Amino acid sequence: MTADAPVIAAAEFKATCLELLDRTAAGEWDRLEITKRGKVVALLVPPPAQAEALAGLHGCLRGMAVIPPGLDLTAPAAEGEAPFLAEQGLLHG
Repeated sequence: MTADAPVIAAAEFKATCLELLDRTAAGEWDRLEITKRGKVVALLVPPPAQAEALAGLHGCLRGMAVIPPGLDLTAPAAEGEAPFLAEQGLLHG
């Protein structure tokens, strides 16, 4: 438990759940610790801001692929091979 996080018993949370959700969403605290028999059993945290959530998506695979030097990613993949069926307007052979 952190010193600045409010702590609430599960029974009280149950009785005031909607109010606590509203207060958490309003940013009144970073997290709310919910206890049962004196032990933290759950944390209530507000969702990340939309901009923050989107920032986590962009570039999440950065550095996962290695492109060998000299590889032209714009060159046709099957140069000199038989034409693809899709080029003939066929989806299945």
